[in-house]
Formats: sequence, structure tokens, C-alpha cells
Amino acid sequence: MFLSMLWLKALHIVAVISWMAGMLYLPRLFVYHAETPVGTPQSETFKVMEFRLYRYIIGPAMIVTWITGPALLYGMGYTRDGWAIAKLLLVVALSAVHGLMGGWLRDFKHDRNQRPARFYRIMNEVPTVLLVAIVILVVVKPF
Repeated sequence: MFLSMLWLKALHIVAVISWMAGMLYLPRLFVYHAETPVGTPQSETFKVMEFRLYRYIIGPAMIVTWITGPALLYGMGYTRDGWAIAKLLLVVALSAVHGLMGGWLRDFKHDRNQRPARFYRIMNEVPTVLLVAIVILVVVKPF
């Protein structure tokens, strides 16, 4: 049992790293895309890059994170700890940001983006703030 929990934890860490890498990179692509004229070859390239990142990296990584995370909490007996509940709420918030990015991706795909690059620069920081809070909760377990 213990060995399987270590494998589950390793898979969870890989999934979280993959998810966060994409969540930090996708808004950066949106910044550059927002500064690119519609219909240009660069704009079309950004559409492909954004779609592939979201569909083939961020999405699957989020799913694996959501499967392995609660399994770890349950398997390690942390389901009622305050820090674990707070962490889950922050992961829900991160998942909501993930969903927002999917909407922005659709806007770019259909050349409907109305937001300036500055908006995406600011939104690029949201996953970072959530990540820092989540890591502190997991490592420090303050409550």
C-alpha cells in the first residue's frame, strides 16, 4: 500500500507540474496573440499553439491532478484537515481559471478577442498566486 501511495504521489506531482506549466504559458501566448493582427500567419500559428497546449497538455494534466489529488488525500487520511479543504478550494479556483482560459481560447479561435494584452498579462499572475498558496498549504499544513 505504501509503495502505491508513493507512485500515486509521483504521478500527482508530474501532473501538477504539467498543468501549472501550461497555465503559466497559455496566458503569455494570449498576450502575444492579442498584439498580433487578426488573419496574419502569426495569428494562425498562435491559434494552433494555444489549442494544442490546452487540449493535449493542460486538460489531461488537470484531469490527472483531480484524480490523483483526492485519492492521495483520502489514502493518507487528510480528508477532514483544514489545510486540505482550503487547498481543494484553491484548486477549484485554479480549475475555474482553467475554464476561463478555455473561453478566451475560443474567442481567439474565432477572432473575437476583445481584451487587450494587458488583461492577459495580469491574468498570467493568477495561477502563480494560487500555486504559491496551494504549495504553502500542502507543505506547512498551517491548520
